[in-house]
Amino acid sequence: MSKLRHYDVIRNPVVTEKSTMASEHGQVVFDVAIDATKPEIKAAVEALFSVKVKAVNTSIRKGKVKRFRQELGTRKDVKKAVVTLVDGQSIDISTGI
Repeated sequence: MSKLRHYDVIRNPVVTEKSTMASEHGQVVFDVAIDATKPEIKAAVEALFSVKVKAVNTSIRKGKVKRFRQELGTRKDVKKAVVTLVDGQSIDISTGI
């Protein structure tokens, strides 16, 4: 898989209170492409951050229905991946890639 495809799979890190608490247990949360599979996510994280991935859990957050003036519209669905790293490994998401 090319390096550009890795950047297409991993969109951005999720920085919330819950994801910060998960980082204490060796987990990192990313927004990923909606069509990305678990093996693709694992390969992308290992290639971009030079770490060893233990497990990948994914979930799809459905887009909210919002009103835009008089019409109803929906936001896009977002796929979230919780990546568990091998013990002793870490990713510092504040430094950038």
